[in-house]
Amino acid sequence: MADRSNLLSVKKKNVEKKVEDKDKEKEKSLKKSKKPVNKTPQQEEKTVAGGQPDDAAAAATAAAGEAAEGANAEGNGDYQPIELPPFEIVSGERMSLFYFKFQFRNVEYSSGRNKTLLCYRVDTAGGSTEPLTGYMEDEHTTAHAEEAFFQQVLTNPSLDCDVTWYVSSSPCVACAEKLTHVLRQRKKLRLRILCSRLLQWEEPEIREGLRALNSAGCKLQIMKPSDFQLVWDTYVDKEAENFAAWEDCKENYEFYEEKLSEILQFP
Repeated sequence: MADRSNLLSVKKKNVEKKVEDKDKEKEKSLKKSKKPVNKTPQQEEKTVAGGQPDDAAAAATAAAGEAAEGANAEGNGDYQPIELPPFEIVSGERMSLFYFKFQFRNVEYSSGRNKTLLCYRVDTAGGSTEPLTGYMEDEHTTAHAEEAFFQQVLTNPSLDCDVTWYVSSSPCVACAEKLTHVLRQRKKLRLRILCSRLLQWEEPEIREGLRALNSAGCKLQIMKPSDFQLVWDTYVDKEAENFAAWEDCKENYEFYEEKLSEILQFP
């Protein structure tokens, strides 16, 4: 009898273990099915475009379910990664007062100033048309403001014109290279760039890029106090406020002017 009781006890434990294992597998399967699948915008577009109308409705329902699950996860302190689209190039006639005061300030160390603001003036040869003016801004976009200018504003490669830019910082390495290429291709284009600050001017590749840009015919200059006044009057939505130069405006201009002179004269 004792042996029989032991045998029954062992069998009972084995059955309980199998049931427990099945429950665990079921729980894992449920968790796996609830796990959100991160898709790129391109993948989502293909899914909707390739499916039937019922598929689109199902995709919308699934997206709503994933959003609800994401909200629940966030409430539990479990944050899911979100893929954000790239920032777009913003353009117009006048920039905000805040952007000018922050982004155009010619400080030596520009921490947090990660936008490029570009104010432009295009004068056609002979002055047959009114100058074209406006501004553009970027923030880590796929195309920087310097490149976007030729994609959105000056699209005619054969136009005979003088272009003047007032930029919050000098071009990065990639933009300097692209601008050098543009100037060598467009023989009727004359470009003058006035910079509020020099971007990472101590880096060898930056210095080399600025020298190549200068050699291609671009006139590189540093914005002086009167240039900030001009940008304020022409490109800033200032309402009734008057321009007041910051305390170290002239001092910082002289500092950057000296650095730019050194870069363009010495390799």
